[in-house]
Formats: sequence, C-alpha cells, structure tokens
Amino acid sequence: MTQNPNKPADTLYDRTMKAVIWTNQSSEGPVRYNVEFVRSYKTDNGEWKESRSFSGAELLRVGRLASLAYDRIAELRRQEKQEEGGQ
Repeated sequence: MTQNPNKPADTLYDRTMKAVIWTNQSSEGPVRYNVEFVRSYKTDNGEWKESRSFSGAELLRVGRLASLAYDRIAELRRQEKQEEGGQ
C-alpha cells in the first residue's frame, strides 16, 4: 500500500475526537502504523483548537477509538498482503 508520507492512512472520528492512523514506511521489514489521538475544542472566542490530552471522562471514547484503530490497521495489513500477492 503506497501512502503519501504527509497524508494519514486513515482517520476515525467520534464526535470531537479522532484517531489519525499514520503509515511508517521502512526499507527493512513490514510497514508499521502509529496512531495519534486528538481532541478538538472551541475556545471562548470561537476559535477551534486541538489537544492531545484527555479528561478521565473522555478515556472511554479514546479506548473505543483505539479499538477501532486496531481493527482498521488489521484491515490495512490484510490489504497490503493482497496487493503483494499474499493471502
């Protein structure tokens, strides 16, 4: 699977939170994936900002996104194998 190095492999959403899946190409071994969790919020003056910290109440949503990201990465790996002529 060829990905633009500056573009995520996928982004999963849960309201104001997202899990961004990044592809790490390596000359050695299989492709590796990293996931970045981001929370968007609006400031008092109406400006949208992003944070990478979460309150205790938000952790279940982060966990849900982590589970979805895990499943999506497994799917991406299956697609890679199919493209390479594997199973």
